[in-house]
Amino acid sequence: MTVNSPEKSPNIFPVLRYQYAPAAMRWLSTAFGFKTLMEIPGPNGSIAHAEMRLGPGVVMLASVRAEPDNPWASVKHGIYVYVEDVDGHYARARDANAQIVRELEDTPHGSREYSVLDSEGFLWAFGTFRPPDDDR
Repeated sequence: MTVNSPEKSPNIFPVLRYQYAPAAMRWLSTAFGFKTLMEIPGPNGSIAHAEMRLGPGVVMLASVRAEPDNPWASVKHGIYVYVEDVDGHYARARDANAQIVRELEDTPHGSREYSVLDSEGFLWAFGTFRPPDDDR
C-alpha cells in the first residue's frame, strides 16, 4: 500500500449522484479510465457509496435516493472536504452563520462530519473521512 503524506494527498473530493450509478460507474471506467476503489451496494441495484480514482484524484458517487432528511440524498453534485479538526471547523462555520443543513455527527462509516450550503446554494460536507491512498 502506498501512503502519501496528508499534505500531498487530495483532501477535496467531488461528490456525484446518478439516477443509474452502476451504469455511470461502468461508463466512467470505460470512457475515462477511472478505477473503482470502493463500491457499497444499495437497495434495488443502486449504489449507496462508491469511490473511483483517476491518477491521484478521487470522486465519490452514489445513486439518487429518496431521503427527505438527508440533504445529500437527492442533489446531483456537491463537494466533500477532509479536515483534520472537524469540530473546530464546524464551530467556525456556525459562528459565521453558515447555513448548516446537517449537524455535526459521527457516521456509521467512522467519519465525523457536517454539511452546509454556501452563499449560492452549493452543498458542501466537511469531515474526517479520507479515501485510501492505494488502489486496493
